[in-house]
Amino acid sequence: MNFAPLDEAHRFLAANPDIDMIELFILDANGVPRGKLLHREELLAVYQSGRPLPSTILGLTLNGDDVENSGLVWDVGDIDCRAYPLAGSLVRLPWRQIPTAAVQVSMHPQEGLPASIADPRHLLIKVIDGLKAEGYHPVMACELEFYLLDSKRDAQGHPQPALDADGGRPRTTQVYGLRELEQIEPFLADLYAACKLQGIPARTAISEYAPGQVEITLEHGDALAAMDQAVRYKRLVKAVAHRHGMQATFMAKPFDHLAGTGMHMHVSIADAEGRNLFAAEDPAGTPLLREAVGGMLASLLESLLLFCPNANSYRRFQSNSYAPLAPTWGVDNRTVSLRVPGGPANSRHIEHRICGADANPYLAAAAILAGIHRGLREHLDPGEPVQGNGYAQASELLPTDWLTSLVALEQSAWARDALGCEFLGVYLAVKRAEYRQFMAEVGEQDWRWYLTQA
Repeated sequence: MNFAPLDEAHRFLAANPDIDMIELFILDANGVPRGKLLHREELLAVYQSGRPLPSTILGLTLNGDDVENSGLVWDVGDIDCRAYPLAGSLVRLPWRQIPTAAVQVSMHPQEGLPASIADPRHLLIKVIDGLKAEGYHPVMACELEFYLLDSKRDAQGHPQPALDADGGRPRTTQVYGLRELEQIEPFLADLYAACKLQGIPARTAISEYAPGQVEITLEHGDALAAMDQAVRYKRLVKAVAHRHGMQATFMAKPFDHLAGTGMHMHVSIADAEGRNLFAAEDPAGTPLLREAVGGMLASLLESLLLFCPNANSYRRFQSNSYAPLAPTWGVDNRTVSLRVPGGPANSRHIEHRICGADANPYLAAAAILAGIHRGLREHLDPGEPVQGNGYAQASELLPTDWLTSLVALEQSAWARDALGCEFLGVYLAVKRAEYRQFMAEVGEQDWRWYLTQA
């Protein structure tokens, strides 16, 4: 666990004498940052002895409700659990009016009990450590799509694309369009500046398939560090958008008639010296790469709830939409779920295209790497790669509903072994509670369909 040393806080305070407030946050299983706003003089104590946070903070629904059967509420008296700062996470928040910094914390493995069993970052560390124990060092990167929306709703109360730099509201867009990026240049300039200040390696920006939809890639690196960056990047995008009078959303399918938003995860395995074990002149990679693909395919259904955690996540799965529909793989083929991109031999890796942008990067990465580990241990053969239209050739489809994925994870012996019964107990309790809440709510679609016809 890479908790930060005290001198990191001393150096930061000395270099930033104007900082008055410190935003302390931890990421829950839904990917929601939760925490406290501290004064400057409280920071050193956090580094010295941690900060107590209630056990319930890692057992809440997406809407912030306690989940009583999570084991983190009445059973333990909502006990205080100590969290400590992560090394390198103390950074300025340049968009705040009051000079403010942020620091990410994680539960201490022992002092943070019982909440530490539900800390999603701990789960990823556990999976990575299991791979490293056998000489495999995972390397990862994220491509995250998002929508820029107006902070004001339209006349019907629905979300709408943000105004562009000319003051208009885009109704159409050109994928890979350069004018579309030019129209959000003020936002992009501040976003890239904030990423640089926070040490987040944001790279290529792309205009995607819908008005206001953007993708920015993050640089590959150590799997844990890459997911830390993805977590902080998502917070940063939302904050910079807010400063520009917009709302950034990573919701998987915010509009029924427009493209969904995904989180493509790029992964390879290196040895202890950093050599890519997937590297090969063969575009399909090494036998090790094929085993990794085999493991991810074999574990896909049981992992799907971690890739697509919400009811809305499944609206993204539509044919010919560049969203995956089946447990398939291929070489340089965007109609499959697991794609091996082209490029130089030493860059050979797998692009995992299943996750919605609403997934928690820590949990998605943990499930991906656990699947890879399964494939390497069991020497699983993925079969021949799909050539041509993967949508037309799919003989087996992924489920397109939340409950099927929830039940598949609940019943998975592999997941209990790979991810741990304690973590799954909390996570599944939260997801069951959310499912009940979601299904109990009567809304606009119910009225349109059934109010006069039933």
